[in-house]
Amino acid sequence: MPELPEVETVRSGLAAHLVGARVQGISIRDSRSLKRNLSGVEGFVSELKGSTLRAVARRGKFLWLPISDSRALVGHLGMSGQVLVRTKGFSEDPQTRVVIDVASGNGEELEIRFVDQRLFGGLMIDSLTEVDYGEAGYSPEAKIGNLIPESVAHISRDLLDPLFDIKQVAEKIAKKNSGIKRVLLDQGVLSGIGNIYADETLWLSRTHFDQPASSLSRKKIQEIILIATDVLNKAVAQGGTSFDEQYKNVNGESGYFSQSLNAYGQTGEPCSRCGTQIKRVAWANRGSHFCPKCQKIKL
Repeated sequence: MPELPEVETVRSGLAAHLVGARVQGISIRDSRSLKRNLSGVEGFVSELKGSTLRAVARRGKFLWLPISDSRALVGHLGMSGQVLVRTKGFSEDPQTRVVIDVASGNGEELEIRFVDQRLFGGLMIDSLTEVDYGEAGYSPEAKIGNLIPESVAHISRDLLDPLFDIKQVAEKIAKKNSGIKRVLLDQGVLSGIGNIYADETLWLSRTHFDQPASSLSRKKIQEIILIATDVLNKAVAQGGTSFDEQYKNVNGESGYFSQSLNAYGQTGEPCSRCGTQIKRVAWANRGSHFCPKCQKIKL
């Protein structure tokens, strides 16, 4: 699933084209991509057509584009969603589910194509609600104030949000008895980290994924958060992580952070720190990658 670096790569790519763009038309090729839109296909089209896209904002793995003071276009990539920016007449992209025709701020006519092989992602129009803790999401190109979609309001701030409070989050983590990886993946504690970047963070911090969070010192928890922040920033700089055709940036290009991975996807390879083979074990309907020597549970 695309995690924060992949979603931020898409967000910044969209922002370069869409801030101030006007929606001229919408083509729904597969209504399943609108399954979360309460007003259905007709409501989606009628509300979005003719609107101006004011910003492209993100919190964790969620994207939204305000279209008024009370409504926003919300997108979630799911397992395989892509949002591609194409010029008119560009060759067809397989598994295109929704096409939004826009005129950019400089008058260029573009197609925003929502592509989704497995149909786990989707688009919807959602109401904006006020929060009382400052800027609601990350949108450096155009301020969004304290308004966030109702469907995203339960998601905690992510590590790349300027208002992320490391001490407050560390205190919250320290009270959790679950394994530290499970806590890092809890989007209600901190958002944006998924399986790939959790494994990388824990390898770098020499922490076992099942180490109880409550057994870690505040200093160690803050160290883990800082390492995770660095990992996410480096992944954003490299366009995210691509292992197959499922994740692409808005230009249809793959990210290359996979070349920097130390743990995730490295099963059987020697640990670059100690030489022990990286191991993968089944964990929470997915897998955890770790070094058995460097990352032992501490009692």
